[in-house]
Amino acid sequence: MAYVDGFIVPVPKANLEAYKEMARVGAEVWMEHGALSYVECIGDDIPYGEVTSFPRAVQASGDETVIFSWITYENRERRDEICAKVMADPRLAGDEWKQVFDGKRMIYGGFQAFLTR
Repeated sequence: MAYVDGFIVPVPKANLEAYKEMARVGAEVWMEHGALSYVECIGDDIPYGEVTSFPRAVQASGDETVIFSWITYENRERRDEICAKVMADPRLAGDEWKQVFDGKRMIYGGFQAFLTR
């Protein structure tokens, strides 16, 4: 079964175009190194919940939107190989990407798929 890395990221609306460019570069890098798919989504219907929600999870403020993204791989072992190559890729090493969003509020994790259709 496939392996999935999932991400939820708060992005200032003023930085949305810079984030999109970073995502385009990221997609190119991950796919070149062997990812099966790379998806980035901008929050459209993400109400601020009373108890929990996407905006609450990343402490998004009124001038931020939430990005939901995922990358798929053949399996965990392949994901680990690909991520090592991605982290060493100079296209993602620039300091300019660090200013696009607050990485301390990003939520991410790896998931073992058990059902796909």
